[in-house]
Amino acid sequence: MPAPLVIFDLDGTLLDTAPDLLRALNTVLVEQGLAPVDRAAVEFNFGHGAKALILEGFRRAGRPLAPEATEPLVLRFLELYGSGYAIDTRPFPGALAAMDRLARRGVRLAVCTNKRAHLAVPLLAALGLDRHFAAVIGGDSLKVRKPDPGHILGTIEAAGALPRSSVMIGDSDADIAAAKGAGVPVVAVSFGYSPEPVETFSPDAVIDSYDDLETALVRVSPAFRACLAERS
Repeated sequence: MPAPLVIFDLDGTLLDTAPDLLRALNTVLVEQGLAPVDRAAVEFNFGHGAKALILEGFRRAGRPLAPEATEPLVLRFLELYGSGYAIDTRPFPGALAAMDRLARRGVRLAVCTNKRAHLAVPLLAALGLDRHFAAVIGGDSLKVRKPDPGHILGTIEAAGALPRSSVMIGDSDADIAAAKGAGVPVVAVSFGYSPEPVETFSPDAVIDSYDDLETALVRVSPAFRACLAERS
């Protein structure tokens, strides 16, 4: 039986990437003659990809864009973000300690993010986190991405695990919908980038701190009840 797997979303779940994403967005806005926006105005778009962030940023700045007009601006945003993705980005409090505790108990870890893989992989490496993960699957790694359940299932396969012994950790409706569609329990974090309380989307459990992660895993997954009991 493969080891149990915990799958982390990246933006708003494992990492607070907002400062570096906001810097890149505001540079694009200023270059286009618009005023910068504050974090609260666009925070719920940080985990939904560059195009969604650009569209919302321009709408908030007073110049709505047609979706077909965004591509050059997305490319410029990605250029800016790619040169500064690890300046102020940090793991959320307690995340590293929780990952270490799980690894010591024989749990495998993976990342499933809508961030493009060519940004997600070097970001994790720059923060010294890449060694923790059996797989890192980005929004462009497969033919689908969250909320499509295939994104979760593809991550599980890449990590050498099974759906029945996997749990998703996320902060958004897309994370929760993808996990539910894949038949995988989902634990939501309350401190992420969701515009609504994550309870709205009916995850299997909600945590306010990574100190509570193992308790939530045991509560939502028989595989983790067995795993953590065996190694306690």
